Amino acid sequence: MKLNGAQIVIESLKKENVDVVFGYPGGVVLPLYDELYKAGFPRHILPGHEQGAVHAADGYARATGRPGVCFATSGPGVCNMVTGIATAYMDSIPLVVFSGQVATKAIGRDSFQEADITGITTPITKHNYLVKKIEDLPRVIREAFLIATTGRPGPVLIDIATDVFRAEIDFVYPEEVHLRGYKADFTGDEKAVEAAAEAFKNAKKPILMTGGGILTSNTAEFVRKIVEATGVPVVTTLMGKGAVSDHYDAHLGMVGMHGSFASNMSMTQCDLIIAIGARFSDRVTGDVSKFAKYASIIQFEVDNVEIDKIVHADIPVIGDLRWSMPLFVKKIMDCKTNLKKQFAPWREQLLKTKAEHPFVSRKLKGQISPEKLYKTVMKYADDDTIVVTDVGQHQMWTAQFYDVDRPRHFLSSGGLGTMGYGLPAAMGAKVGCPDKQVILFTGDGSIMMCCQEFATLHRYGIPVKVFILHNNVLGMVNQWQRLFFGGRESESIVKELVDFPAMTKAMGVDGIKVTDPRKLDNAVKTALKSKDSMLVDVAIPNDENVFPMVPGGARLDEMILQDTLD
Repeated sequence: MKLNGAQIVIESLKKENVDVVFGYPGGVVLPLYDELYKAGFPRHILPGHEQGAVHAADGYARATGRPGVCFATSGPGVCNMVTGIATAYMDSIPLVVFSGQVATKAIGRDSFQEADITGITTPITKHNYLVKKIEDLPRVIREAFLIATTGRPGPVLIDIATDVFRAEIDFVYPEEVHLRGYKADFTGDEKAVEAAAEAFKNAKKPILMTGGGILTSNTAEFVRKIVEATGVPVVTTLMGKGAVSDHYDAHLGMVGMHGSFASNMSMTQCDLIIAIGARFSDRVTGDVSKFAKYASIIQFEVDNVEIDKIVHADIPVIGDLRWSMPLFVKKIMDCKTNLKKQFAPWREQLLKTKAEHPFVSRKLKGQISPEKLYKTVMKYADDDTIVVTDVGQHQMWTAQFYDVDRPRHFLSSGGLGTMGYGLPAAMGAKVGCPDKQVILFTGDGSIMMCCQEFATLHRYGIPVKVFILHNNVLGMVNQWQRLFFGGRESESIVKELVDFPAMTKAMGVDGIKVTDPRKLDNAVKTALKSKDSMLVDVAIPNDENVFPMVPGGARLDEMILQDTLD
């Protein structure tokens, strides 16, 4: 069957079972969009900005487990996606980004809207391609989806010269591809799993650390089996939230800079850390030279680059969690020792610490605390709600106060910390999971970064509920300035920045403002019952801090607590 390059892209997406693309047209991709118009496939979402497209594809991928796909034109079009590509790369999210490039003969001549996007994105993609021959296109697309979704997932970019879209060949989509130096089967050494199981059986004070790799590999069920069988205490990274239910009694909460008191203290007192799909980022470890000084470390990790990169792993288990976790579970289940009984004194010690030092906001009169907002939303939200955040104080409060029971139900930019991620990511999550309620928690700073996507929600009838924690400051920046920079609030005050309900109303989304805690319940109920997108602009104090807080460079047990400043 003879097809042109644009038709090949569309037919290849069908072969990969892609059901939606987020994209923005422009000059060099007009042949692609013309064929998209003729074919009527796949579903296409036009955002207000290319950054919205890539974040939406990211949110779609995190919520569904399938690769997100987006289109952009050359030069400024795809350059506007760079932040979103980097966001996905840092959090190991599978994306395939198609960008147009100037004609083959014009490449390298500073042509109109030309940018060396393969060069620009080399450090922030798992792999990328520049396609100048139509004969290469089917193979490249097949390889891109394979690379993006196997091993440690990540974004792959395919940059296609515009003349390739018009050229024709007999189309055959390869069922299999073989990449030199890359294998899609990430099995490891079973002896490493045996060593990990033996160390776990001999531990007296173990901690299970859940990371984002559990969610990307869809192996949460195996982790939960370990937890149920052994009663091992659990801490989570920001990216690992949802791998184990927040309602599990020995779940100590998030660990790290804004982790719980119990989680951070457990890391300084334990004798064994079993890290599953976690890379020990600086936000988790604090002062890495003093991290978990009394513990041996087991690290289950698909990417051997992460082994010993930050923290030394005494027992590295390298391989896909889909290979290692079933083996590890079997070896734990075959253990004749009653591990629940063995770990009981340690578990009880930590549960006592957890009860004595819960996550709390200040007690406020006549004002709405973050804690009150989250508890009110949880009271009325569906159990199957997908929660999305932007980045800042509200992100940490969401991780602290909003309980999540299931994988892929907490979406947030972890590694890159991208303000503006939340609204388009929530949109992508809702497109991918139309039967689930999607709630975004954002700040009055973050929401302005990609606020144009309210119009996209309205245009396509995509219902997302948005709660702004409105404190008139760039919250996390302001907190650091007040605590560590002598109270000099340099450029972090954004008071009366915009009337948010009026802004969203202009884009077709109703909004309400809440300043009185007595009216919060009704506002939340109204928003969550609405069949359409809705904004709730919630006033909170401008001096509310996220605690606990480990200052930069400090040990995990050197936390600033709420009562330290009261």
